[in-house]
Amino acid sequence: MFTLNCPCPDIKSAKKRILVNETKAARNKAIRSKVKTSIKKVEAAITAGDKAAAQATLLNTITEIDKAATKGVYHKNNASRKVSRITKAVNAMA
Repeated sequence: MFTLNCPCPDIKSAKKRILVNETKAARNKAIRSKVKTSIKKVEAAITAGDKAAAQATLLNTITEIDKAATKGVYHKNNASRKVSRITKAVNAMA
């Protein structure tokens, strides 16, 4: 249940903090994973040379990144940088 090694907390609020932190960490990890997966889909479309698919997945990826930034998983500048880089890569396709 608790991820801490001994000594385990005795105070009720400290126990709750551990549980809440685990829950939030799991949520953040899932959101981060979803963003990475969508970025990989765009990159796969770019390497395949399919511009239409790359542009279609780009819109979905930008949405996922913006949601992650809104929820506080990514800093807004980090999210903006990710969006900029993948958009630039898609626009650079011949």
